[in-house]
Amino acid sequence: MASKKQQPLIGKDLLKTVKKLGNASREEKAIECGYYTLGDNGQKRVSMVKFLNALIEAEGISLDNETSIDSKKRGRSANYRINVQSNGNLSIGKAYTDKMGLKPGDEFEVVLGRKNIHLKQVE
Repeated sequence: MASKKQQPLIGKDLLKTVKKLGNASREEKAIECGYYTLGDNGQKRVSMVKFLNALIEAEGISLDNETSIDSKKRGRSANYRINVQSNGNLSIGKAYTDKMGLKPGDEFEVVLGRKNIHLKQVE
């Protein structure tokens, strides 16, 4: 395990390191990821709360009740998945068209791949 103090890991680097450490204890993972302080006697004190909060944030989970302008809007948010409807149609919702700045009348060419569908906007 690492012996010199490092800058705590965040984001994808943190998740990758935790996954790589596999069966190590939570404390060992926290130390490897830089979430500790050195006491007067040189002993490592694990900052478990900071480590767990960094993991939660790296996973994209917000525990705070922050209401942004986007979250105040009504309706669903885009999750980038759609299902084929019972009539065989695919419907692309308003959340996607708003995000792309599309207007009624915009045209697309449908390009079929082996296992995918691409929409190319016609200029």
